[in-house]
Formats: sequence, C-alpha cells, structure tokens
Amino acid sequence: MNTADMALLGAIEAGGTKFVLAVGSSSSEILARHVIPTLTPDATLAAAAEWFAAQGKLRALGIASFGPVELDRASPQWGHITNTPKPGWANCDLAGYFADRFGVAVGFDTDVNGAALAESRHGAGKGASSLAYVTVGTGIGGGLVLDNTPVHGAAHPELGHIYVRRPTGDSGFAGICPHHGDCLEGLASGPAIKARWGASLSELPADHEAHGMVAYYLGQLCHSLFAMTAAEVAVLGGGVMKTPGLIERIRECSAELGAGYLPGTARHRIVAPGLGEDSGITGALMLAEDAG
Repeated sequence: MNTADMALLGAIEAGGTKFVLAVGSSSSEILARHVIPTLTPDATLAAAAEWFAAQGKLRALGIASFGPVELDRASPQWGHITNTPKPGWANCDLAGYFADRFGVAVGFDTDVNGAALAESRHGAGKGASSLAYVTVGTGIGGGLVLDNTPVHGAAHPELGHIYVRRPTGDSGFAGICPHHGDCLEGLASGPAIKARWGASLSELPADHEAHGMVAYYLGQLCHSLFAMTAAEVAVLGGGVMKTPGLIERIRECSAELGAGYLPGTARHRIVAPGLGEDSGITGALMLAEDAG
C-alpha cells in the first residue's frame, strides 16, 4: 500500500534475526509492514530507512529493540544498543540514526517493554492495572507495565536472569547462560532445552521430563512476578510457549507455589498474548504515538 499522502507513524521491532517494520495511522491500525533480516547495522538500518522513505512522510517513529539498550534520556548513550553479544551491534545508535534520517521524534524501549505496553492497552491485559510480558524463545526476557507505564529503573528488567530453584537431584546440567550458567534463561530458553535434551520442547514426547521441568521453572517466574510486583496478568509469548499444554502446566505450578497465600490470588492470570504475533510491532507503534 502506498501511503505517501499521509503523515504516518513508523515502527520497528528490532530483533536479533529480523527487523519487523510497519507504518500506521495510529497504534491500532497497521497500514503496511515489511520484514528484513538483521545483518550488519549499516546494511540493516539503511534497508529499513529505504522502506520507510518509500511509504511517505513520517510524523514519529517508535523502536522496540533487542538489548541490552540504554533507556536513560539523560545519558549520551540513550537510544543505543549497548553491550549485546550480537557481533557488530554493540554501541549501535539505533534511535539517533532514524532521528537524523527523518527529522522526527523517536520513542525507544526494549522489545519486551514494547510488547508489554501493547498487551496492556490493546491485548490480554486490557482493563488491568498491571501486567508482565515474558517472551520465552532464543532467550528469556520480560517487561513490566504498572499503571499503564513501562517500568524503568537503573536500566530495564532482565527477568530471564533470575535464579530459580532446581528440583532435588537436578544438578547434571550446568545451564547455558554465558554470564550466570543456570539462571532461568540458562535452563528454560529454547537453546537451553535443545542443549540439554537434543530437541525443542514441542518435538519431545508429551510424557518427557522436560515438559514438567520447564513448566516448573517458568511457574517459579510467574509466582515471583505476582509476589514481587502484584501484577494482575502475566502474558507468556515466544516460540517455546507454542508447545501444546505448556501454559496449563505453568499455571498449575505457579498456583502450587503460591499455596493460596498471595493477596489478590483470584485476580492473577497467566495467559497467551492477546495480540498474537503483533504484540511487539504494536508496542513500537505506541512508542511512536507517545513520542509524536
């Protein structure tokens, strides 16, 4: 669709393997989208800019990016991807590139904070005052929205790098996180599952021990989120969460761990993304809308 006669919101969901690009008239109306592979920064950003230029005039741009990223507006590194292990992308000035190229305001946050914002306003958490969004895939990341605002502190939440309790006798797998070994990401991410059991979770038989163990780890995360933040809704997305029956197992584990103690237990929900695959790009459009 050619939208050259409209002033548009632009959006980028910047991932380690692909960039999802979109333009819309508002955060709830995507008019066109495009996907490009994540190559070098120079090649990727140039290809993204070329596509946006072909869509028409932008009035603002939102970027929801893989990280780590700098979110402190007072920092000269604001809008940068920082110490990512992805080759070539460390210290990439993602927001600055597009601000300079198009001369528009840029909204910037993590990919999971963007998805959390979208699910809070338009998806599974609509009407709730608080929500956590967690993606379980190549890595494990999460974002929190409290009172319609993404949580930022000294940096951004790193929910995948909490330590979890391991079942009795489970000491044979060291975990794959290069920083922490057996943190949550080191034990329950897609690559961790494959490293331990030789296949993805959805490829393993339904009675395989992996299903219960991964559910136990992710159930601990949900219990911890409810206990520490009092979030009403935990939205679980990502490739691992497409495994049949996994979300039901996680709900059971979280409920068992909570033991009926937590105030507001009846209001805690563990759900799939209400926006499906559009959580991240919708969140990026919302960042553009808020910036413009």
